[in-house]
Amino acid sequence: MERSKVLSSRTSFNSLPLREQPIDPQAEQEIIDSIEEIYFSNDSFDMVQHELEKLPPELNLQELEEYRDKLKRQQAAVSELERVTALQTNLQLAAVICTNARRQLSVSKEGFTEASLGLLANQRRRQLLTGLLKSLRTIKTLVKFVNLLYFLHTLTALTFKHYSCISELNSKLQDTLEQIEEQLDVALSKTCKHFDVSHYTKVQLAYTLLGKTQTAMDQLHMHFTQAIHNTVFQVVLGYVELCAGNADTKFQKMQYKDLCTHITLDSYIPCLTDLCKALWEVMLSYHRTMQWHEAHDKKETTPTPGSNMGQESDESVVDRSYVKKKLEHGLTRIWQDVQLKVKAYILGTDMSNFKYDDFIVVLDVISRLMQVGEEFCGSKSEVLQESIKRQSVNYFKNYHRARLEELRMFLENETWELCPVKSNFNIAQLHEFKFMGQCRSPSVSPSRQAVSSTSPAQEEQSLFQQYLQEGNPFEMHAENKEEETEDVLASNGYESDELEKSVYQDYDSDSDVPEELKQDYVDEQTGDVPLKSVSRETIRSKKKSDYNLNKTNAPILTNTTLNVIRLVGKYMQMMNILKPIAFDVIHCVSQLFDYYLYAVYTFFGRNDMYESSGLGLISSRLRTTLNRIQESLIDMEAVGENAGVHGTAEDRKEKVPSPHLSQLVVLTNSGTLYGLAQRVVATESLVFLAEQFESLQSHLDTMMPAAKKPFLQQFYSQTVSTASELRKPIYWIVAAKAIDYEQMLLMMAGVKWDIRDIMSQHNVYVDVLLKEFEQFNKRLGDVSRHVRIPLPVSNVLWEHCIRLANRTLVEGYANVKKCSNEGRALMQLDFQQFLMKLEKLTDLRPIPDKEFVETYIKAYYLTENDMEQFIKNHREYSMKQLANLVNVCLGSHINKKARQKLLAAIDDIDRPKR
Repeated sequence: MERSKVLSSRTSFNSLPLREQPIDPQAEQEIIDSIEEIYFSNDSFDMVQHELEKLPPELNLQELEEYRDKLKRQQAAVSELERVTALQTNLQLAAVICTNARRQLSVSKEGFTEASLGLLANQRRRQLLTGLLKSLRTIKTLVKFVNLLYFLHTLTALTFKHYSCISELNSKLQDTLEQIEEQLDVALSKTCKHFDVSHYTKVQLAYTLLGKTQTAMDQLHMHFTQAIHNTVFQVVLGYVELCAGNADTKFQKMQYKDLCTHITLDSYIPCLTDLCKALWEVMLSYHRTMQWHEAHDKKETTPTPGSNMGQESDESVVDRSYVKKKLEHGLTRIWQDVQLKVKAYILGTDMSNFKYDDFIVVLDVISRLMQVGEEFCGSKSEVLQESIKRQSVNYFKNYHRARLEELRMFLENETWELCPVKSNFNIAQLHEFKFMGQCRSPSVSPSRQAVSSTSPAQEEQSLFQQYLQEGNPFEMHAENKEEETEDVLASNGYESDELEKSVYQDYDSDSDVPEELKQDYVDEQTGDVPLKSVSRETIRSKKKSDYNLNKTNAPILTNTTLNVIRLVGKYMQMMNILKPIAFDVIHCVSQLFDYYLYAVYTFFGRNDMYESSGLGLISSRLRTTLNRIQESLIDMEAVGENAGVHGTAEDRKEKVPSPHLSQLVVLTNSGTLYGLAQRVVATESLVFLAEQFESLQSHLDTMMPAAKKPFLQQFYSQTVSTASELRKPIYWIVAAKAIDYEQMLLMMAGVKWDIRDIMSQHNVYVDVLLKEFEQFNKRLGDVSRHVRIPLPVSNVLWEHCIRLANRTLVEGYANVKKCSNEGRALMQLDFQQFLMKLEKLTDLRPIPDKEFVETYIKAYYLTENDMEQFIKNHREYSMKQLANLVNVCLGSHINKKARQKLLAAIDDIDRPKR
């Protein structure tokens, strides 16, 4: 503290100017440390005298200026320290002030605010009770007055009617009674929109005193009918005038039906919701009115000790019976009025251009309203169903047509790259399929299900029970409009890029087993190596054909596939809400799948070489399906020169032009195995789509009308189940081009087969063919780096390649002009060498068409009779191959006569084909 005082006193030294710019703290500390200790000694220290005594005898101007600058810096540092000290003192003082202020505020709150609010609450309660007491006294006086008026009216009308003054009194009393009835009628009409038990009880008591209970019930139904009309008119008029702005159109004078046609698209849903809310209030009031009468009748019919059940009781029974029947009949009439008003609103606007989500909201609101009608009077709401069905069919046709065109655009721009979804992807995770998790009946509104899902044993409450006191069933749509979040996409095709690099960095180091198969398995989802690592020997025992061993087992699909799945979800959501159009929707769902299947076939599977291959690549069922799709869905004239000649405009409107493969997709490059990655993504995405359709079959079946269920069953058996069959023709094109079979035929033609010695070394063409297969295996591995190749796909590819190779071998052997027994043995040696090496490359067992080659080679040793039987039994060989077999055997164990006989048998077999 003494040091700070001395520093403060030093600031007055010679009134030196303060520094203009701050320096760093370290430099400032050094300046303070350079101040002499004597300055901190005591307050009586004379610093001026001290500095003067320090001056040398001989003064140097430059040294003085330097020393002056040093003093200035010391003075500035001391001044800065003084300001910091003062600021610290002020902050401490402020903290104390704030603490005291908070304490005082807390005391004020406890002593003033809570006590004052309590007084205000008590005062408000007192005022309410005072008002209630005043109202009860007024009602008591009114009842007495009505009784008096009724008595005077009867007395004057019957007893003193011969007096003129009494007649005038009678007339005035009659007018008073009419005024009372008018006021009661007004009070009765108020219960139609907002039912109040105490208010309605007073009104009914007044009518009972007047003896006009039946009249009151007639008036009540008239008021309910008027309330429905006035309510809907005012709601729609409000929206029309709001949207019209300053237009001069006299909407007030329009009929309600015409007024509905002026609703804009933007205000359609808010207006419909408010319309249903207002109608709900009217129906709820009627429901509560019936409840009141049921409770009142129950109370009246319960006998009490000493009660007089005479003539008055009989009149009460008649009144109660009339009221009960009137109320029951009124249910149907009021609901009919509600349906007609909502029908006029629904049909007043063309919904064909609505957004999908908006149209679903409309369906949901109407579905909820139909649920209200069913609970209100047991009605099936035929009027509402028919009107919404008309709008739905009209909307859905346009919507589906636009979606098909959109799907064609997606397919034509699709590059068939993987859409990176997570390995646990399921369609139930998509927002469009959330409705299925509620497990609700297709004919029930979505918001009703929240109650039924709480407790199966607890009886489900009706809407009138849920919202009897407060709330509105049509308010839930706004509350539940929150966007659902989805978490289905992965960051990329693999869980870890570093892992992907490590998996494939040494791929080519082993000719038989890829290096990726030698590495320890790594959990793709966590990136961790399991505690018990898989050994290399275990990896070697895995399928050689499984090229996705180290990849996540995520589904193979494209953005277009995901869009189709989402679209199916939207379609199902629509028919889930509106069951009458279920068949139309399911038919359109089938067209989405048909078009996707046809596009994949057109892009990757169409080839004129199928028939000549003789491999049966396209089954009759698949061919029938493709022909059906082409005839019913594909607009073939749209791309032809004679467009529109063979089909009417209406027929062509229901069809879609055939899609064209994007130019970005190259299927002719041998380095990519002729677009194998794109072919795998396209084909397997179709298979995945078919699997999703299979999982939805039971749900679709519950929605389908009984008469239309055969259509759904045929769609699944004839179309969905054929998706996997497209693998054969699509991957056959790759297999047919991946290996040079023509080169093998040329090399086999150069081999000499009429040898006389048993050979121990196989021919060179076998090594060349095996080299082709090794290269094919390597290319498959290269492709699998980018796209996971499932085991069924690799099996189909290997099967095709081996079948084509085996058939090429038979064709090569069939081209031999001369062959000895030793030559046939060499053929067997070559084929056995081929099989032995091939089995190291693939785990496909059994080797396809193995017997096809072996049987042909062994047929050389058959006798004449056995050869004839062989020709009849083995139709799988071509006429040329069988004829060559006979010709080569000529001279060894078949003579010319037998040769002619066998050739004639071959010709007989071939003749039916012609």
